[in-house]
Amino acid sequence: MNKRIIISTIGKIIFLEALLMIPALLISLICRDGDASGFLVTVILAGAVGIGLMSVRHSAQKMSSRDGYFIVASAWIIISLIGALPLYLGGGFPSYWNALFEIVSGFTTTGASVLSKPEELGRGVLFWRSFTHWIGGMGVLVFLMMVMPMENDNSMHLVRAEVPGPTAGKLVPRMRTTSFILYGIYGGMTLILVALLCLFGMRPFDSFCIAFGTAGTGGFAVSSAGIAGYNSLAIEIILGVFMLLFGVNFSVYHLILLRKFRDAFSMDEVKIYFAIVAVSTAAIAGNIMNYAGGFGKALRQSFFQVSSIITTTGFATADFEQWPEFSKHLLVLLMVIGACAGSTGGGMKVSRVLILVKSFVAEIKQIINPKEMIAVRVNGKPVDKKTLSSTRIYAAAYMLLICAFTLAVSMDGLDFTTNFTAVLSCFNNIGPGLNLVGPMSNFSVYSDWAQAILSIAMLTGRLEIFPMFLLFAKSAHDR
Repeated sequence: MNKRIIISTIGKIIFLEALLMIPALLISLICRDGDASGFLVTVILAGAVGIGLMSVRHSAQKMSSRDGYFIVASAWIIISLIGALPLYLGGGFPSYWNALFEIVSGFTTTGASVLSKPEELGRGVLFWRSFTHWIGGMGVLVFLMMVMPMENDNSMHLVRAEVPGPTAGKLVPRMRTTSFILYGIYGGMTLILVALLCLFGMRPFDSFCIAFGTAGTGGFAVSSAGIAGYNSLAIEIILGVFMLLFGVNFSVYHLILLRKFRDAFSMDEVKIYFAIVAVSTAAIAGNIMNYAGGFGKALRQSFFQVSSIITTTGFATADFEQWPEFSKHLLVLLMVIGACAGSTGGGMKVSRVLILVKSFVAEIKQIINPKEMIAVRVNGKPVDKKTLSSTRIYAAAYMLLICAFTLAVSMDGLDFTTNFTAVLSCFNNIGPGLNLVGPMSNFSVYSDWAQAILSIAMLTGRLEIFPMFLLFAKSAHDR
């Protein structure tokens, strides 16, 4: 590995985190909430360490794919360790490990919390924990490439390791320009959402925090009442629609900007994504009609929760823990499927599920007609063998890790449904689970040990497994 370029790049990331913490510091100073000193200490510490590491000189040697994966995995761990400091120093969390769980949940856009009353936190900390959703949604390294020049080949290795989905590519030849386009779309949509929320009665501070959570498909609320506390149909519709929009592959929006409407609206993944949403919304609405008190209320609750769960945002307007078993099981299935590749959403991704289903059908056809060559096609084009292989390996690793993490957290002695859905929620970066970690509960029921395991699950799921394992693989450290 090129250790010098790794150290230098991580230094840039730490310095960038210090800069991104400044808005929260300013809010804390303006509101005089008592958390400013914690932010100031962290900003100075991170800034000094970042500058020191950035100054490490390295050769013009290009970064390898292995270096890219190592940088991404280690950087996400480091920014979480640093990002938790102001939460802990502010005194709103009983231990550093609780603060770390919260900030890992923020950066990975999971939205799982150990807090029962987030409104008791200072404004600066509330802003920071929600802002981490926005930072982590599109990717820390993608943001870094936008603000700091980097070799195009080097930046591509970082994108492949960080951007969710079976494939990662460039929208335009230069990766830095791609980063500008992605964040331009991302930022523009976020500001439109903030404006709409303010227009329909949400306070400006809340609007920014909730918009950050929606854009990053995170789900941190600013009060224990959550989105239900606003008691507004308009706000629920706006958030439901925008959650779905942020769950779409961002290359679709780039194609729309280029007026390539046919290409944008012909993508199989996007069509199936919206079809799953429509069918699931109708099915759950019909199933909870008696519970909700009429079809209109059932449709309102169903649409919002389906949008929230499939995009892995995690906002809740209803206690779906009390819903019939069919609806709860369907929501768990949506947790696994997740949003589109290339979006800010988590989960296995619709594209992978599509490839796996088509691979299964192709395998059946191949057994029936052994002499016939059966190709798996997506968007009318055959899927190459490398993508097929990586998708199948990912699916196998996904299932094994869910089982392993569930077994690990079961040492706390909680019931299977709580443990399984907690792991599923954290690994898929969703937030709420069922039973003791349902939408009206939190993750404080777990010990520090279990919270550490769940934090690892969040990071592993957000980085899609392989970067985290490569970080600890001995062969990856050999030159």
